[in-house]
Amino acid sequence: MEFAGLNYLAVIIAAAAGFAVGGAWYGFLGNAWASAMGKSKEDFKPSPKPFIIAIVSLLIMSYVLSGTIGHLGEVTFSNGIISGLFVWGGFVATTMAVNHGFQNANLKLTLIDGGHWLVVLLVMGAIIGAFGV
Repeated sequence: MEFAGLNYLAVIIAAAAGFAVGGAWYGFLGNAWASAMGKSKEDFKPSPKPFIIAIVSLLIMSYVLSGTIGHLGEVTFSNGIISGLFVWGGFVATTMAVNHGFQNANLKLTLIDGGHWLVVLLVMGAIIGAFGV
């Protein structure tokens, strides 16, 4: 499923994989994450809203990462991973560092959230790269 140089099937699968990474990551580190925010898991009320936001955001992220990989050169597995790493280091990690710094957030929270986004972008990049265009 290719249109305008993007493989939309890869974009959708990469976004779904990113969502699955989040489920596994926070399923495993959920208590530590809540603790780093000074809360417990019981403080969070079940709501579909954050999941809808996450799905839409991951689709946008995957779409933009796919376009970025395509514009930087050959769409390959290794280029996908490298692009995911560069996007994380140049935009995600730096943005989180600024936001969490001004919020005086616990370093543990920054490491948990930052690690999550690193894995998400590496997985997305690998999937998009593996599919090619």
